[in-house]
Amino acid sequence: MQVAVIGAGVIGVSTAYFLAEAGHEVVVIERHNNVAEEASYGDSGILAAGSIAPWAAPGVPRAFLSHLLKSEAPVLLNQPWRPSMLGWMRRWMKEADIERYRINRERMQRIGFYSRDIMQLLRERHQLDYEQTPGYLQLFRTERDLQLAKTSFDYLSEHNIPHKVLDAAQAHAIDSALNPNTPLAGALYLPEDEAGNCPLFTRQIRAQAQAMGVEFHFGSEVKSIEESKRGVHLQIDDHSFSAECVVVAGGADSAKLLTPLGLHLPLRAVKSYCATATIRNFESAPVAAVVDEAYKIAITRMGKRIRVAGTAELGSNNTELRQTALNTLLKVGYDWFPDACNYNTAAFWSGSSLALPDGAPLLGACRVRNVYLNIGHGSTGWAMAAGSGKVLADVISGRTPDIDLDGLTPSRYS
Repeated sequence: MQVAVIGAGVIGVSTAYFLAEAGHEVVVIERHNNVAEEASYGDSGILAAGSIAPWAAPGVPRAFLSHLLKSEAPVLLNQPWRPSMLGWMRRWMKEADIERYRINRERMQRIGFYSRDIMQLLRERHQLDYEQTPGYLQLFRTERDLQLAKTSFDYLSEHNIPHKVLDAAQAHAIDSALNPNTPLAGALYLPEDEAGNCPLFTRQIRAQAQAMGVEFHFGSEVKSIEESKRGVHLQIDDHSFSAECVVVAGGADSAKLLTPLGLHLPLRAVKSYCATATIRNFESAPVAAVVDEAYKIAITRMGKRIRVAGTAELGSNNTELRQTALNTLLKVGYDWFPDACNYNTAAFWSGSSLALPDGAPLLGACRVRNVYLNIGHGSTGWAMAAGSGKVLADVISGRTPDIDLDGLTPSRYS
């Protein structure tokens, strides 16, 4: 088949790779001039299938509200009183029920663990090196933070996911560079998870996809999608393009393409931030990927650099750098690894991804003929990218996917 993929982030490029592997003629359409120029560019680097979980969890809405008036917070609201924002927030809060949380987490981890297996196959097949580091350490500053995480700990135990709940001394033993002066009540260690460089991985997969015949059209923005007798018709800038089917994997811009098709999905742009700094003291740099659970900020090592990433700003999809968000990044970086680098001289970035109230992505065919979706991964896009791309290729090829797609398809919002 002739398949058009909209979006050249890690989701779109992974989808194109597996479509080409399945024998399809693939064209990737991207408005920027290279792959991984938006959300994938500033990805935290976390590849942690074991810790993938919906943002809406028991106790989180109350904690969320308590952060709104603080100068350094994991969550920011832009135009909070707009009806669309209020409606989305109400749906999100309902998903924090314990039963809904378990259902949503199982869905997310189903695609997450499958994606981890596919990543392993890709790494071995193509001898990929994307600056990966093993191990994932979640840090809890207070006993209250630990209590909020109890639901997550119970889930890991019930599903036999390898993990260790640590006290402060054990956490410092795993990563001796952690600042001993920053309060630490405990930690969670997931030894099978990892971190790496998402843009580097995306460029490597692009090269493999091109070797299989995938065409990339950069500097081209899709304005609309229309059904046609032979498939779909795309309006790209001032030109038109026809294909037998299209995969929408365009991240934060996907919603405006789907609404005219009658697909009114509860997608919300979530803006995140990152700071990337050169390491000056390698003995003071992190060994494993670290996440500060109080601020939802990740600290990862990418070769000779450190990336500090996180902060969710709802209701904004521009690239303006908000100083309060940058202050949170700087605080967390200096709190845990103060001597690793000069965070004040870091390169700062912001960009948006699409999230759904329940956290799981939308994968597969929608009710518009020949239109397929691979969107809604939120901040865990890279951790689900390879598996999501393989699933889409199987669905389009008429093959039964390797995993059950119950609860992961667009039909859950139809």
